[in-house]
Amino acid sequence: MVSRSYSNLLELASGEAPSPSFGRMSQRIPRIMTVAGIMSDLDDDGSESVCSDPSSSSAQKDRIIVVANQLPIRVQRKTDGSKGWLFSWDENSLLLQLKDGLGDDEIEVIYVGCLKEEIHPNEQDEVSQILLETFKCVPTFVPPDLFTKYYHGFCKQQLWPLFHYMLPLSPDLGGRFNRLLWQAYVSVNKIFADRIMEVINPEDDFVWVHDYHLMVLPTFLRKRFNRVKLGFFLHSPFPSSEIYKTLPIREEILRALLNSDLIGFHTFDYARHFLSCCSRMLGISYESKRGYIGLEYYGRTVSIKILPVGIHMGQLQQVLSLPETEAKVSELVQQYNHQGRTLLLGVDDMDIFKGISLKLLAMEQLLLQHPEKQGKVVLVQIANPARGKGKDVQEVQDETNSTVKRINEVFGRPGYQPVILIDKPLKFYERIAYYVVAECCLVTAVRDGMNLIPYEYIISRQGNERLDKVLKLDSSTPKKSMLVVSEFIGCSPSLSGAIRVNPWNIDVVADAMDSALVMPEPEKQLRHEKHYRYVSTHDVGYWARSFLQDLERTCKDHVRRRCWGIGFGLSFRVVALDPNFRKLSMEHIVSAYKRTTTRAILLDYDGTLMPQNAIDKKPSAKTIEIIKTLCRDKNNMVFIVSARSRKTLADWFPTCEKLGIAAEHGYFLRMNQDEEWETCIPEVECCWKEIAEPVMQLYTETTDGSVIEDKETSMVWSYEDADPDFGSCQAKELLDHLESVLANEPVTVKSGQNIVEVKPQGVSKGLVAKRLLNEMQEKGMSPDFVLCIGDDRSDEDMFEVIMSSVSGPSMAPAAEVFACTVGRKPSKAKYYLDDTTEIVRLMQGLASVADQMLPQM
Repeated sequence: MVSRSYSNLLELASGEAPSPSFGRMSQRIPRIMTVAGIMSDLDDDGSESVCSDPSSSSAQKDRIIVVANQLPIRVQRKTDGSKGWLFSWDENSLLLQLKDGLGDDEIEVIYVGCLKEEIHPNEQDEVSQILLETFKCVPTFVPPDLFTKYYHGFCKQQLWPLFHYMLPLSPDLGGRFNRLLWQAYVSVNKIFADRIMEVINPEDDFVWVHDYHLMVLPTFLRKRFNRVKLGFFLHSPFPSSEIYKTLPIREEILRALLNSDLIGFHTFDYARHFLSCCSRMLGISYESKRGYIGLEYYGRTVSIKILPVGIHMGQLQQVLSLPETEAKVSELVQQYNHQGRTLLLGVDDMDIFKGISLKLLAMEQLLLQHPEKQGKVVLVQIANPARGKGKDVQEVQDETNSTVKRINEVFGRPGYQPVILIDKPLKFYERIAYYVVAECCLVTAVRDGMNLIPYEYIISRQGNERLDKVLKLDSSTPKKSMLVVSEFIGCSPSLSGAIRVNPWNIDVVADAMDSALVMPEPEKQLRHEKHYRYVSTHDVGYWARSFLQDLERTCKDHVRRRCWGIGFGLSFRVVALDPNFRKLSMEHIVSAYKRTTTRAILLDYDGTLMPQNAIDKKPSAKTIEIIKTLCRDKNNMVFIVSARSRKTLADWFPTCEKLGIAAEHGYFLRMNQDEEWETCIPEVECCWKEIAEPVMQLYTETTDGSVIEDKETSMVWSYEDADPDFGSCQAKELLDHLESVLANEPVTVKSGQNIVEVKPQGVSKGLVAKRLLNEMQEKGMSPDFVLCIGDDRSDEDMFEVIMSSVSGPSMAPAAEVFACTVGRKPSKAKYYLDDTTEIVRLMQGLASVADQMLPQM
């Protein structure tokens, strides 16, 4: 048993004992946790991972550990000559705003991340203690050379460009993949995991990891604590599968993210791209249930959250009320409004994706197309310092400066510059003042994860009474604002009143700028009111609370599931199963087989005895020999229950004379070769095929890789070889289409694994199981051993009949019943086997025992 010991760093520092706390998410003193024997590298055997025991869960309630690349802390050296550092909160950090949004009285937040300054190793212990005691922050110290490879190398030169749709087609366009940088990225993620280990109580705490810097961290945490309650939010775009699949370590990152319980994205597009990558590269499809999107991953449900982050309303309104803000607004009013000039505003980081040069070209086009606006319209472009380094940043700066210079030389005049570039850092209140005065805000990024500039602009334009006086506005007059936003930024879908543009189309952007200027006042007011209502109610607190509520909902079943880790390195994952759902062992079933005398064995074919992706679907000689051996025992009733046609199944098993066959989901039934084919339900006319066949043919012609299989009583449209996304989309349309045109026909339309099937009403594999059990009961052979194996939805009907017949008259008392599905997934079966290879091995084991038990000739 792995030992756990908890101690309290603050208790050690202050000498105070912690007081008991009650109630969910209550305020608590930080704890430190050490777990013996698990600080091994990720490449250790997955079987050695910690499997948390639900009975050992701590009685204390939960808290949140927020993990990000940078702590929300400002750092500077003491200036009085003494050694040491000065620390303060960074009010502009989203992580700190997140905490304020949750409320200090409701939840305790601990931060784990790096500092913005390098701390000498001799000072690290002291700094760690100060930050933990004063700010509840756990600093992650990364050696400078490793940090450079991790952050400026892999994050900024490889991940960041790719996630913003820039392929490294040449060394100058983003960094080519470098495995040394990737190894540095993984190493830093492991350092973060080690720091989290020092403060986490895995049974109680929630962990919320932020952004692309830490995408493999979930694997390290899941390996160490199988039941860790873990959320991940990506603040950047997630690229389409065509872009993402160029990444050499694409599967490693996907699998690492899937070790989270909840994965958050700003927009549906980003989530859709991620889900498409999981489908195309890992073969994992998603389901939407009651409004929640989830992926089944080795028995765990990984939920997907789509919600854009908001702004900190309280902080923004506080800055709007500052005297400094009022003074700056007054200055800008004098500078622009009193001179009859309208202010357009751009606020962007100086990087290649913010589209600053495109915005400037649009401004130039506006002045060319509308000469009357020359001398009256000013574009103020605030360019924040770039977060990364590199040649591309310098190129953007040079292009921006040269474009501004050219426009001002052409259209400028004494006392008037059409473009004012502010490329030095501004204080927050100064930026807010520009928002207040600007008639229109322009955000023309060519790709951006979210971008909160429009939200800040909307709230700033709402203003307050003191600013209204400065602007000479009647406080009862409705406020107004105008936005021109790129359709390629994350906030665009939430701003339905904005003028959305393609930033690459200079003419369209220029026209949008003109429209924003000449739009009637009442319409500007209506657009502003709509935006303000959304932004003010969907703030950062709403976003954080919503995410944590979904995380709690996703994790609520952790404690009752059996969990264990499998896989090596970054392929590690956790298998989570219901306590009553377990793997069918050879020893267990062989022992039961030997103890019993009358047996019913029902086997699906495709996906059970034969892999779904096999090219040749005919049974192997080995499979036929196994079936024949089991059938030779007169006490065994063996059935193949398949969706295939009776002719195909009869042709494939000609030498298995005692084998029962149920074809086309059980519509046709034959107890053995000596008997005639029967039907499980009264025979039906198939006139409906004349309606269904042209519809299926239409979808086959428009879906490359799809085929139609026309059986005696059913029709199947298969898209197994089609594009998975397009095939799935077409299948949903076909399902709706067929249900509509066949509404008055005695058939059912169902979707399955890569198929859409039409079959007579009332036909199911469950009827076969019921028929077999009743027949054996009538012959006085009620089975005391029942084995049923299948892999898809149609087999669930068999499982349901068999499990409901336990202790009934159709089975012997205390019968051994084994309902077994293929793969770890939700099922009515109580057992599972991983794949067809394990099933054939199991059946071979039973055949070997059956052969030994037969009387020797």
